[in-house]
Amino acid sequence: MTTSISPNGFHLPDEEFTENIDNREKIGKVFEIIFLFGLLIGLFVLALLVFDICGDGLVRFLTPGFLTETPSRFPDKGGILPALLSSLLLGIITILVSVPIGVGAALYLEEYAPKTWWTALIEINISNLAGVPSIVYGLLGLGVFNYLLGFGPALLSGALTLSLLSLPVIIVTSREAIRSVPDSLKNASYGLGITKWQTIRHHVIPYAVPGILTGVIISVSRAIGDAACLIVVGAVSFLTFNPGLFQRFMALPIQIYTYITRPEPGFSNAAAATIIVLMLLILALNGTAIYIRQRYSRMR
Repeated sequence: MTTSISPNGFHLPDEEFTENIDNREKIGKVFEIIFLFGLLIGLFVLALLVFDICGDGLVRFLTPGFLTETPSRFPDKGGILPALLSSLLLGIITILVSVPIGVGAALYLEEYAPKTWWTALIEINISNLAGVPSIVYGLLGLGVFNYLLGFGPALLSGALTLSLLSLPVIIVTSREAIRSVPDSLKNASYGLGITKWQTIRHHVIPYAVPGILTGVIISVSRAIGDAACLIVVGAVSFLTFNPGLFQRFMALPIQIYTYITRPEPGFSNAAAATIIVLMLLILALNGTAIYIRQRYSRMR
């Protein structure tokens, strides 16, 4: 009787070895079905939510002036222009501030920082900051940007607070993306006499861009949809003018909360329409980042 070596190193007869492989494949199929079932449940719930929101808010969303007028105390009048412009500015400033700082910090920790206890302590704290509630960042922004730096309850304070909220996730994901760059790629660059910075600029960063953009997508989407820290910093629920960097501001999540808390039935439709706008804004930002990520993935 012939024998075969099982994956754990034991010698088994061919029949037992074949039966062992079949059992592993069956178990794998069972877990595949379970995971697929979980995915389908999530997609089903998401589809129900989107269908319900579109059913309630699509008519209000298509109403002329909803995207181009300021809010009104009447549910069937006015629009969300100040909140929409504020969210756009908040997202743009958050990206401009958090992405260079986050990627730069990740590059320093991975490529330049000495491996000491101090560096390990910084890495642990950055990982812990990724799980801190957003309202804590709101209190930090209130103390630093509103009072210490004197910006007050302005849009710039909210954008910088959202940047602080996004930084830990960007740093952690960027470090993982940079760490995934093969050492052979860097060693080949060094072998040609290229300096460390040139290697990072022309090889490491382009290779890590898809992973970096994944972290940017997650962090910016969370920031744009956050309301707790913006309320603490000074966002308002009603505004009749388009905000500037050093003026009071609104945001789409706060506009949604304001509409939902109003007793008139028409405001629920306005809230659903505002949710549609927020989803489209996040999808547009995510789509842009995904396109750039796929383009760099094909360049590898």
